[in-house]
Amino acid sequence: MSTPAHVRIELQSNPLYLCGVRDMVSSVARRLGLGEPAAAQIALALDEALCNVIRHGYDRRKDQPIVVELTPIGPAERAEGLRVVIEDRGRQVEPEAIKGRDLADIRPGGLGVHIIREVMDSVVYERLPEVGMRLTMEKRAGIGDRGLGPGGDRGGCGGRGAASPGSAA
Repeated sequence: MSTPAHVRIELQSNPLYLCGVRDMVSSVARRLGLGEPAAAQIALALDEALCNVIRHGYDRRKDQPIVVELTPIGPAERAEGLRVVIEDRGRQVEPEAIKGRDLADIRPGGLGVHIIREVMDSVVYERLPEVGMRLTMEKRAGIGDRGLGPGGDRGGCGGRGAASPGSAA
């Protein structure tokens, strides 16, 4: 049995909301004690994943549901990392087919999956039973990547290090 999410947000597939979700997730990561580099990497992976849902799962429709859930890895007071789960009701694909393009293929876009896999410690794509997909990503704090922890100075908002909404593929 998995731990229930500590934070759950449902948003429409409108790129207008990506900045706010990115900032919230980055802020939660810092409040849990992850350092700025880890928080920025989580925000980047989240942004890439949400852009991919909007672009590929929903064909850029702006009125479809996306759920983002956050769960600390370990107790919130001493979190070892953060689990981010994204669920959509969009087009399904076989998880094995979700691959980043070859890095030797130099052109704009198409690197979202590669970026997600590069910056996160664990990445699992799943088809949901009837429609839609689930992406589970985990980021653990590394050596030298601990923030000030809960109640520290890093508890505010900010989108430092996050990609812009249109930068993903």
